[in-house]
Amino acid sequence: MTVPCEPVRWEVLDTSVLGTGDTVVLRRRGAMFDIRFNGIELMSNADPTSELAFGRAVAGGRDRTNPSQAAPSRVLIGGLGMGFTLRAALDHLPEACAVHVCELVPAVAQWNQNEIGHLAGWPLRDPRVHLETECIRTYLARTDRLFDVIFLDTDNGPDWMVREENAAIYQQEGLREILLRLKPQGVVGYWSATRSEAFAARLAALGLSWTAEPVYLGTPGQEPFHFVYYISPQKSADGRPALAEEIINAN
Repeated sequence: MTVPCEPVRWEVLDTSVLGTGDTVVLRRRGAMFDIRFNGIELMSNADPTSELAFGRAVAGGRDRTNPSQAAPSRVLIGGLGMGFTLRAALDHLPEACAVHVCELVPAVAQWNQNEIGHLAGWPLRDPRVHLETECIRTYLARTDRLFDVIFLDTDNGPDWMVREENAAIYQQEGLREILLRLKPQGVVGYWSATRSEAFAARLAALGLSWTAEPVYLGTPGQEPFHFVYYISPQKSADGRPALAEEIINAN
C-alpha cells in the first residue's frame, strides 16, 4: 500500500517589520526560498535567469553604448534581492571595479549574509562590494561619487509596484537624481517585469536616448519574460541633449 507523501510546507525563517509598518518575510520550502512583502511575493530562487541576465547587463551596459571606452571603474546597483544580479555583475566586471549596492531593507541585507547567501555564491563577501543599507534616492542625495553604470532593480517596474514609494525613481525627479550621479559617457538601466509604454513615452518626452531590450527565459523569439530599459546620455535622433537640461537644471 502506497502512503501519499505530505506536501512540503513553507517554513518562515524570519520576519521583519519595517518602520513604515510593512512586513517582510523570508520563507523556505525544501531548496526553495522566497521573500514576501506584505504577503506579496517579491522574489524567489525558482528561476534567477532574469536577474542573472540583468547582472550581465550591468557589466556590459557601458560597452553597449560606448564600446571604445575603458572598462567601468565604479557601478551602482539599486536593489540586492537574493544576490543573483550582483553575482552576475561581479562575474563580468573587472577586478578593480568598485560595486556599490543599495538595499532598502536591512533584513534582506542580513539574509544575504546568512540564510540565503549561498544561493548566489556569497556575493557580499567579494571585496569589491560596498553595501549601502538605505533607499537609493537617499544615497544618491548624499554621495558625491560619479558612476559609469547605474542599474535599478528596486521593484517590479514602472507600472506595477509593490512599494508605492518606489514610483519616484521612474518620474522626472528620480531620473534627474540618477543622471546627476552618472559620468558623461555612463549608462542607466532599469529592470522591468513588463514593457511600459508610459515609461517609454516619458523618456522620449524628456529627450533621453533609450532602448528596451527583452529578457527571455526560453528560446529567443518566444514571448519576452522581462525587459531592461537602457538610458544613455547621448543625443537622441532629433539632436536634443539626452542629459535633458530641463531635468538637470530643475530645482
